[in-house]
Amino acid sequence: MESQTTVLVVDDEDAIVELMRDFLEAEGFTVLTAGDGAMALALAAARPVDCVLLDVMMPGLSGFDVVRRLRGQGDVPVLFLSARHEDSDKIRGLGLGADDYIVKSATPGEVVARIKAVLRRSRRDEPQTPAVLDFGRLVIDLRAHEARVAGEPIALTAREFDLLQVLAERPRQVFTREQLFARLWGEFGDRHTVTVHVGRLREKIEHDPSRPEHIVTVWGVGYRFEGERRP
Repeated sequence: MESQTTVLVVDDEDAIVELMRDFLEAEGFTVLTAGDGAMALALAAARPVDCVLLDVMMPGLSGFDVVRRLRGQGDVPVLFLSARHEDSDKIRGLGLGADDYIVKSATPGEVVARIKAVLRRSRRDEPQTPAVLDFGRLVIDLRAHEARVAGEPIALTAREFDLLQVLAERPRQVFTREQLFARLWGEFGDRHTVTVHVGRLREKIEHDPSRPEHIVTVWGVGYRFEGERRP
């Protein structure tokens, strides 16, 4: 599990970042690091992250500011790792949507154990995606790798189908272009290809591509899928 799991460690103290990187990599995690909140948000937008370990007191954006913005974009698990041990800080952090609050007196081994516990809970709580995603006029059969509009199969390239699946499996979740590119194309290439593929998908699945009902643009952010899934 851990070898396919990416943890973003955010702290302005280099010694803590390096210590946590060493312990997490020893457990098989992929580790990204950031020294401030702005860099953390940029990294989280640029590629998929499975968990964030986040300091509270940092220059610029505080950890509280960062978790607010992360929660506005999705449900990635977040754990605070802070020198602040007051109950008011813990209550505030958890109230903002953090999954755990760890005081820096904890050993690195304990921090890793609590990251694993949060990841297990989040994966256990994730709903299992059904084999067929039925949105009425649009039906996506994941096993057959086929999509139908108004009962008629539509011709999709492998990459177009993958893009549709990523969006449709998570209705209402906003994906940035960087996140979609990293997930489907990797690190290198022209990010404009996401826009091109979204346009092609709209031509094939939307009743009116100029006024899409399913693949909606969230201006300044990216795209989200709209549609009520039928049981």
